[in-house]
Amino acid sequence: MELQIIQSKIYEIRGYKVILDRDLAQMYNVSTANLNKAVKRNIDRFPHDFMFQLNNKEFDLIFQNGTSSWGGTRKLPYAFTEHGVAMLAGLLNSETAITVNIEIVRAFVMLRQYALGYAELNQKLENFMVETNMQFNEVYQALTELAEQKKMLEKSLNPIGFHAPQYRQENDE
Repeated sequence: MELQIIQSKIYEIRGYKVILDRDLAQMYNVSTANLNKAVKRNIDRFPHDFMFQLNNKEFDLIFQNGTSSWGGTRKLPYAFTEHGVAMLAGLLNSETAITVNIEIVRAFVMLRQYALGYAELNQKLENFMVETNMQFNEVYQALTELAEQKKMLEKSLNPIGFHAPQYRQENDE
């Protein structure tokens, strides 16, 4: 299975990157009902940070905005985090499940690496902006000091006191 296909089925819900039960069932080539039955038989392996059921608002946000299509369903889907997907690998012991699970974990890892790269780039940009701002402040301060020095110099060149105007005589030549 291609990583891009898997990545397109990863959503961010409640601050977790998750894959929904129906999408996992398709990837594992099992029915959603059978996947959920296997999970329910081993529910102790799936704490809330491994798997949770969407609420109506989350469901509507994902499926009513055209992000994905979801056929007629009576139950709200379950969302599996990366750890929940890893836990599923122990429950579904087929060749297909093992192969698909490896690809899913790779997709999660790639998304994490992308996010870390983005955070690193963002930090570098922020540092650049701070440094540039400091440099502009230094240039502005230096220009302000030069302007003050020029004003002081101009003031000191103006003589103090009364000076009689100088008259030219027209007949001096």
